[in-house]
Amino acid sequence: MPSERKRIAVVPGDGIGKEVIPTAIEVLRASGAPLDFTTFDWGADRYLIDGTTIPADGFDMLARDFDAILVGALGDPRVPSNIHAKEILLGMRFQMDLYANVRPVRLLDESLCPLQSAHVEDVNFTVIRENTEGVYAGMGGNFKFGTPDEVATQEDINTRKGVERVIRFAFDHARENGRKKVLMADKSNVMTYAGGLWQRVFKEVAGEYPGIATQHMYVDALCLQMVREPRSLEVIVTNNMFGDIITDLAAGLQGGLGMAASGNIHPGRTSMFEPVHGSAPPIAGKNMANPMGAILTGAMMLAHLGVAAEAAKIESAVEAAVREKKTTIDVGGSLGTRECAEWIAEQVAR
Repeated sequence: MPSERKRIAVVPGDGIGKEVIPTAIEVLRASGAPLDFTTFDWGADRYLIDGTTIPADGFDMLARDFDAILVGALGDPRVPSNIHAKEILLGMRFQMDLYANVRPVRLLDESLCPLQSAHVEDVNFTVIRENTEGVYAGMGGNFKFGTPDEVATQEDINTRKGVERVIRFAFDHARENGRKKVLMADKSNVMTYAGGLWQRVFKEVAGEYPGIATQHMYVDALCLQMVREPRSLEVIVTNNMFGDIITDLAAGLQGGLGMAASGNIHPGRTSMFEPVHGSAPPIAGKNMANPMGAILTGAMMLAHLGVAAEAAKIESAVEAAVREKKTTIDVGGSLGTRECAEWIAEQVAR
């Protein structure tokens, strides 16, 4: 285990984020990992008090003073525009240039998968989504707004730099994790300009990794493949919007969004980790939310920081919780958020 302590910035966020992120921290502490946590109150509550989304120097401070960031769900019906969520979450991704969204998709128990006769080894792949460009870049506008002649545009931004670095990240991820194939998904049959760039760069970068096989699929065909033969998938790389869509489908294969972890990575820089479920206002404060996505996100953060043994202990404890039904109701158990996390923390501490 690394001797130096790692500094973790924590933004619990809104709704169930304020429940599951503290449970993830409880499990991380039980692992014995050398972590120091600093919690920030950025979220809807703070925004409604004084209008703060993130302080003017917030992103610089995170990059300068912390080794990683653990973020909960953001979104609150009291803020209809969700401006705080956009400025905090998308702000971190864009302003801190966290260009690779990494979503591991791993089935921990056959009972969690909706596919008939699926085995745990059938669902074990990673989706790498470009995180700073595409239609989420916010380029576009409205002409003749609010009239019968209104025109709305939303630009899909793809730069050579952005496409190349996320594709190279995907190949590096495959090589570092013993994967033998990278699949690139696009819609180049209709999005010819953006798709053409992705096609050309994918082919060029693939030439630098002779030991890794390549495959291309249109994103709609990939959706079919994900439910028909997920075992054929190892590493998928795609653009921002397609990645956003297919990872929700992927989460369904592993037991739902409550089981899904993610990281927003820029190698060599402070990166951000978040469970991918929403803030779920209807169940917030009711001790019902599944904490395992947040706990697995914490393990993913540890692995990224080089604290591998402790990350493995947490993952094993979550697997045991699923196997023994020490879970919340959405994945077959009867425990509350706190009780599920406490059981996992006890297993980790042994």
